Amino acid sequence: MEATLDISIVVPLYNEEESLPELMAWIDRVMQAHAWNYEVIMIDDGSKDTSWKVIQQLKSSFPSLRGFSFRRNYGKSAALNVGFEACRGRVVITMDADLQDSPDEIPALYAKIMDEGFDLISGWKRKRFDPLSKTIPTKLFNWATRKLSGIHLHDFNCGLKAYRYDVVKSIEVYGEMHRYIPVLAKWAGFTNIGEQVVQHQARKYGTSKFGLERFINGFLDLLSITFVSRFSKKPMHFFGLLGLIMFKVGGFLALWLVTEKFYITYFLDERAPLVTQNPLFYLGLLSMILGTQFFLAGFIAELVSRNAPDRNRYHIKDQTDV
Repeated sequence: MEATLDISIVVPLYNEEESLPELMAWIDRVMQAHAWNYEVIMIDDGSKDTSWKVIQQLKSSFPSLRGFSFRRNYGKSAALNVGFEACRGRVVITMDADLQDSPDEIPALYAKIMDEGFDLISGWKRKRFDPLSKTIPTKLFNWATRKLSGIHLHDFNCGLKAYRYDVVKSIEVYGEMHRYIPVLAKWAGFTNIGEQVVQHQARKYGTSKFGLERFINGFLDLLSITFVSRFSKKPMHFFGLLGLIMFKVGGFLALWLVTEKFYITYFLDERAPLVTQNPLFYLGLLSMILGTQFFLAGFIAELVSRNAPDRNRYHIKDQTDV
């Protein structure tokens, strides 16, 4: 499927009935001012209020609006993935529905993609209107993500982002991976990633839908995606190497204990203590057992990887027919 519009704006939402009319009118003003062909895709993530009814009502005033409604709350990642599958714009913009992301930022983000050639631009809310209970963990989270991913962004979790069409069609957002879309994009081969300072609006309606547990889950997801991105196609390189190292450590300890007993018995002519009385014996035995288990885990993971349906899925940038 080819891009047929200038811009697609993907808006995941949950219980945002009050902000939707104002947000849609604001987006439309910006789009009309630049004469862009556009669509807005709103994904209602199982809202308990009248958000879906509001979307249906807005459709009559804004023909460019498209809506999807989940039967239950699946999370932001699922909503974004549906939006990415449905979008048709050469540039795809994501933003939250709570009016904390300003549609006035869209022209600058669009220019970054179309004029400067970036694959992905992430918003950076340099000045935030959040309490310290959110800003401090966010800084730690962003620092850890930079170190593990090698992507130098200040604000990975900013909802306001711009993507080239090919990027959103090449990645799959699942679980809680919406925080790591830049990492997924880099994994898919889109390395021209930048950021743009954007304005953070104070929340006008409702309350935040995220608690502090998102930082714990986010860190676990970061470890998961870091491992998957590096070793999903070659798990034996991780488990096998770790198992080999541990087995060698255990083997070295066992050889040391046997050599020590032999030396004491035959060269010093003394009664050597039992090998099993030395704590190093149990440490070496444990190391060899764990090494064997890691090696077997790598072997099994390799078999699973080789039989995965996407084992030969590669992202082709361009081609020429012969």
